[in-house]
Amino acid sequence: MSGLLHLEDFAQGQVYALGPHEVTAEAIIDFAREFDPQPFHVDEVEARKSLLGGLAASGWHSTAMLMRLMCDACLSRSAILGSSGMDEIKWLAPVLAGDVLSGSFTITGLRPSSSRPGIGIVTFTSRLADAAGTPKIEMTGMFFMRGRTA
Repeated sequence: MSGLLHLEDFAQGQVYALGPHEVTAEAIIDFAREFDPQPFHVDEVEARKSLLGGLAASGWHSTAMLMRLMCDACLSRSAILGSSGMDEIKWLAPVLAGDVLSGSFTITGLRPSSSRPGIGIVTFTSRLADAAGTPKIEMTGMFFMRGRTA
């Protein structure tokens, strides 16, 4: 496990940059066909008629893209042990084909587990926006992280 980021390597207020990630029509349709086959996710003509205004990624696809960017930023090289869930996910505006997403992953708190020695709880807020700065998604939650001495 050497070389991995551990609980001691994180600090409250620490910010990791996320992205950029270009959202393609093909990726939106592929994800939606498998997991969320609503017309505004799989059909460009129907999507233009919808409240979303164009081919839009499923909220679950947007969340998956956010998670991927968090992994790329640091989680894939950390001693993360999983999570018991997210506190809140906000889909603030449609993620449309052609959007280029960027954002931040901010550590909002750290504390040792009261029941599991050597493990800590890390809280965070992550946000993505498009190139024009329009906020698209925000997620707050937690994950368990192994301490260096565990």
